[in-house]
Amino acid sequence: MKTAKNKTPNITLPAFLRRVLKSSVLKSLIREQGGELNRIGRSRNWQLNASFEQIEAIITAIEASEEQSWQWLVTHLSKQHKNLSFDMLISIVDKKPGITVSELMLRTDCTIAEARRVIDTLEFAD
Repeated sequence: MKTAKNKTPNITLPAFLRRVLKSSVLKSLIREQGGELNRIGRSRNWQLNASFEQIEAIITAIEASEEQSWQWLVTHLSKQHKNLSFDMLISIVDKKPGITVSELMLRTDCTIAEARRVIDTLEFAD
């Protein structure tokens, strides 16, 4: 997952169209959740631009559907959104200021040290 500062993460989806059935339905489902899906050049790889909340919504929507060929995307997105940068963790806590350390760890699968560092950084920034 690549993230530019103050931007949404870019997740590469290798051989996206070859792995899924009903790709047009999946593309519209991703766009309904606010994600942006683009093809990388002329390759068969695609790129998903979405915030943490949008990725969570995409995972939930795909799990609610019963299309088996889409499950690889759930696995891929789950792995990718566990590798969040410090800036992404800060933006998550900014959107929900009352979040606890354990809740942040549960949502993002970060370590206790990372969660405490993020919350302490925002609390003592004032």
